[in-house]
Amino acid sequence: MLEILYLDDYLAAVAKPPGLLVHRTGLDAGETRFALQMLRDQLGRPVWPAHRLDKGTSGVLLFALDAATARALGQQFESGGAIRKTYLAMVRGWTDPEGLIEHPLRRMTDDLRVPAAQGPVQEAQEARTRYRTLQHHLLPLAQGPFESTRCALVELTPLTGRRHQLRRHMKHIAHPLLGDATHGKGPLNRAVAALLGLQRLWLHALRMELIHPATGRTVAIEAAPGEEWARWRAFQVAA
Repeated sequence: MLEILYLDDYLAAVAKPPGLLVHRTGLDAGETRFALQMLRDQLGRPVWPAHRLDKGTSGVLLFALDAATARALGQQFESGGAIRKTYLAMVRGWTDPEGLIEHPLRRMTDDLRVPAAQGPVQEAQEARTRYRTLQHHLLPLAQGPFESTRCALVELTPLTGRRHQLRRHMKHIAHPLLGDATHGKGPLNRAVAALLGLQRLWLHALRMELIHPATGRTVAIEAAPGEEWARWRAFQVAA
């Protein structure tokens, strides 16, 4: 069963575990478990995903409980400013204390929201992400000429909603997310997984704030990071 974080007559939010797809997709045809079907069966009623999280990402996942609410939430997500999302991520290297990444991103060819024929010819779209460094970590893993590997726990706030924005933006500033098989470093990902005894994408949707479509009130929903994040404490150093 999924952990329900918020539930009323219009909305449901769950804590998605890493490794679970939001809905069925041809890009991962071998999977048989999906958050949409699990929540539908759990509540005994139809549900509509309001957004999506990558398979490897954990945290707050929002659903609508009727089509009208789904449309209203879709408008909030499209507007870019009505919904505020906050993520935790573990990245390679020690990031600056804080920063703003402004780097346009092209639509990805696997983005099912866009016809395949349009994907490659689309111009890059504005994309902005704020980050703040929370902790520094030092891993006993040799990398090149260095005897250890620096990592940082960062708070990420996407100000736009592009596909894989956080992962692509952190790669752009040379601080890729650990465990990211697409935009990260394979040898480092494997070494970190062996050290921690766990392989996952270290990205967690911590908090979401939105305007409730029915009441107009601000709703804040949080999902605590899983117990596996505590494995990093042994390698934390003073920032």
